Amino acid sequence: MSTLDATRAELGLIVLYLNKAEARDKICRAIQYGSKFLSNGEPGTAQNVDKSTTLARKVFRLFKFVNDLHALISPTAPGTPLPLNLLGKSKNALLSTFLFLDQIVWLGRTGIYKNKEQTDLIGRISLYCWMGSSICSTLVEIGELGRLSASMKKLQRDLNNSDKYQNEQYRAKLKQSNERSLALIKAGMDIVVAVGLLQLAPKKVSPRVTGAVGFVSSLISCYQLLPSPAKSKAP
Repeated sequence: MSTLDATRAELGLIVLYLNKAEARDKICRAIQYGSKFLSNGEPGTAQNVDKSTTLARKVFRLFKFVNDLHALISPTAPGTPLPLNLLGKSKNALLSTFLFLDQIVWLGRTGIYKNKEQTDLIGRISLYCWMGSSICSTLVEIGELGRLSASMKKLQRDLNNSDKYQNEQYRAKLKQSNERSLALIKAGMDIVVAVGLLQLAPKKVSPRVTGAVGFVSSLISCYQLLPSPAKSKAP
């Protein structure tokens, strides 16, 4: 493959990535929390960027609550334990509620809905829903990692002395384990961000800490949305 063909292929992946509304939202999220880190809650350019990007992201999420509503009423994967099923459905319900309420917050922030006190209250309720969904996600990932670990150990015993990394099934499970470990880290970070946004522990989770953790969480989200060929090249 020539250099031009390679460049064209790389640009094609970038175009594919940026065509995703979710990817653009996560890039804006990184800008939002990066600005929050820089501003540390103080008035100025960084805080203005934080506020404007926060409002812009709400447009990306219009009617997005339907996705989790659909997941909520969809059948679960066969063989999934009941506690994990319940946690997964709770996560979908809470996230769908957050996204729905977030639309009302957007109406209030843009001046379409005039009741500021009600808008602020709905905003706090929506953030509690998001924090709850992140807690559920954390518990689901811990449970699924435990199931994967047990399955991989059993597969290792079945393979005896052969090289486990040459086994396609083992490699697939290892890839799943890595992806779920990353999702667990992100979910844990999102809990910290929610605590910061709700100001539940203002001395420990300051705007700067919230911004830093949110920025790293956003980068993880951006990576998770990368097309498969790009992921395989990432170090």
